[in-house]
Amino acid sequence: MWKRVVDFFHSDLGVLVSIAALRFTIHVATNGRYGFHRDELQTLDDARHLDWGFVAYPPITPLLGRLELILFGTSLVGFRVLSAAAVSLIMVLAGLIAKELGGHRHVQLLAAVAAGIAPVSLIQGAVFQYVSFDYLWGVTVTYLLVRLLNSDDSRWWMPIGVVLGVGMETRYTMGFLALGLAGAVLLTDARRFLRSRWLWVGVALSILVFLPNLIWQMQHHFISLDFLSHLHARDLRQGRYRGFFSEQLWVCVNLATAPLTLFGLWFYLIRQEGLRYRLLGGTFIVTFTLFAVAGARSYYTAPLYPMVLAGGSILFGNLLADSRATWSRFAYGVQWTAIVAGGVGFALLVMPVAPIGSRLWRVTAKMHDQFREEIGWPDLAQTVAGVYASLPAEERQNTGILTGNYGEGGALNLYGPALGLPHAMCLTNSFWYRGYDPRQPRTVILAGFDLEEARKLFDDCTVAAKNTNRFSVENEESRDHPDILVCRNLRVPWPVYWARSRRFG
Repeated sequence: MWKRVVDFFHSDLGVLVSIAALRFTIHVATNGRYGFHRDELQTLDDARHLDWGFVAYPPITPLLGRLELILFGTSLVGFRVLSAAAVSLIMVLAGLIAKELGGHRHVQLLAAVAAGIAPVSLIQGAVFQYVSFDYLWGVTVTYLLVRLLNSDDSRWWMPIGVVLGVGMETRYTMGFLALGLAGAVLLTDARRFLRSRWLWVGVALSILVFLPNLIWQMQHHFISLDFLSHLHARDLRQGRYRGFFSEQLWVCVNLATAPLTLFGLWFYLIRQEGLRYRLLGGTFIVTFTLFAVAGARSYYTAPLYPMVLAGGSILFGNLLADSRATWSRFAYGVQWTAIVAGGVGFALLVMPVAPIGSRLWRVTAKMHDQFREEIGWPDLAQTVAGVYASLPAEERQNTGILTGNYGEGGALNLYGPALGLPHAMCLTNSFWYRGYDPRQPRTVILAGFDLEEARKLFDDCTVAAKNTNRFSVENEESRDHPDILVCRNLRVPWPVYWARSRRFG
C-alpha cells in the first residue's frame, strides 16, 4: 500500500496533484484574514433555502454552499474550501491537457503553474462564488475534448454533455461555451462526429441535466433573464465592458504567461502538430467572439485559457527541443523566473494576505474593491443590534428589519440571531421571493436606504446610527449606505409595497 502511494506521487499525475495540493494549502492558510464578501453572504443565505433555481444563478453554487455549511458551519475558511479546491484542480487539468498533447513532465508542470497563477484563478480561490465552479467545468470540458480527439472515441461526447449540463446548472455563461463548441464542430473536420449517435446522446444528457433549472425558470417567468438584462444594462452604463480585450492578458492570464497564450493559439490554429486539435482552437475563437459581441466582462472567457496555455507550453517545449542546450536552459530559466515573479506579485495583490491598513493594503484598495467589500459586516450587525436594543421592549415585539441589498440582508441573517435580532427582510434577488416579515411590523429598522427615500415610504423616519467599521475602511456600505434608520408606519400595506419594490443586484 505504501509503495503504491509513493509510486503515485512519483508519477506525472502525482506531481500535478502535489502542486495543486500546495496551492490549495496556501489558500486555506490565507482565506480567513478578512471577512465574508457581500456575494458570499447572498450565497450563504440562499444555501439555507435550496431550490432548483435562484434569481442570480442556477442551483449548483448554493447547493455546494449548503454542503460547506454542513461540513464547516459558518467558518470563513471552511466556506471557501470548495472554491480553493476547484481552482487547484484546474492546475491538474491543465497539466493533463499538456500530457495528452504529448508534453513531458516539465511541460506539464509549466502548463499547470501557468494556469494556476492567472489572477482570476488566484482571486477565485479566495472567495466562494459561482465563477470558481464555472471555471472548473469549462476547463473540464476542454480536457474531455482532448481525450475525444486523441481517442477518436465518440462516447466521450457523453461526459462532455453531462459537464456542459452541470455548467449550465452553475452559471448560464456556460451556454456560450456550448455554442462555441457547436460552431467549432461545424467549422472544423470535427463535423465527422455529427454522424455519431453519441454526440446527440451527449446533447440530450446536457439538456436533461439542465432541465430542472429550466422548469424552475418557466415557473418563475424566466426571472433570471430580467436579472441578467438589468446587470447587462448596469455594467454597460458603468463602463465595465471597456476592458474586455486588454484585461485578457492580465486577468485571464498572468502577464508572465502571456507569451505562452500566443504560442497556444499558434499551436492550435497554425502549427502542423496542432492539426488534430483544431476543434480546440475553433472553440476558443468562436466562444471568445460570442462573448465579445454580446458584451461581457473580461473574466467570462477565463475557462478557455488553461487549454491555450497547455498548447503554448507544448509549442514552447518543442521549439526549445530543437535549440541548443544552452539556449534551451536559458529560455526555460527566463520563463520560470517570470512565472515566479508574476505569480508572487499578483498573489500579493489579489489574495487576502495584506494586513488591513498596511501599505500593500492601500495599494490593493486602489486597484480593486474585493477586500474592502469583506470588511464591516459584523460591525453592521452590532450597530443594528444596538439600535434594536434601544427601542422600548413593547415596541421591539413588533419591530422588523429591512435591507436594501443582499450583502446587508445576508450579514444580518448570519450574525443577527446571536444578537437577538429578528430575521432581516431584503428586496434583492431571491431574498425577495422569501417574502416580508409575516408580522407586518409597524416599526422597521432600515439598512441600505437613505433618509429621503425612507421618508417617502414611512410616516416617520429618523437616523438612529451610522454604519461604519472598526478599521475605518471606506467601502460601499460606509460610503453609500451610512445611515441606520428607525421608521414607523409604512404608508401602504406590506403586500402592496413588496409587490412593487423588487430589486436586482
